[in-house]
Amino acid sequence: VQLQASGGGLVQAGGSLRLSCAASEGTFRGSSMGWFRQAPGKEREPVAAMRGSGTTTAYAASVKGRFTISKDNAKKMVYLQMNSMKPEDTAVYYCALTTRSLIYSELFRRTNYDYWGQGTQVTVSS
Repeated sequence: VQLQASGGGLVQAGGSLRLSCAASEGTFRGSSMGWFRQAPGKEREPVAAMRGSGTTTAYAASVKGRFTISKDNAKKMVYLQMNSMKPEDTAVYYCALTTRSLIYSELFRRTNYDYWGQGTQVTVSS
């Protein structure tokens, strides 16, 4: 499985971006998906994730209420809608996938994901 992330760019504080992640092949419907980000000098951190069923989502406290994760099984795509963006959202964003349907407590653990996209840069100016 290959993941291709896109949609990053430069946006002003308060603005919006939508990131997309395309999966190349394989079973997608039951896969758990996640978005992580890594700012310069910091560890990669979880942002949002979704169980394989699509019925359960998880968000980092710093983005809850502003970001929304969604997926389209037919297109094998996962999205991250980012609204009311802040300069502290600046980072490289990575999508990740595992063919397992993770339980809620597993969604934010990086080691649970088997496939990673190449990352897309998001920069929020103040």
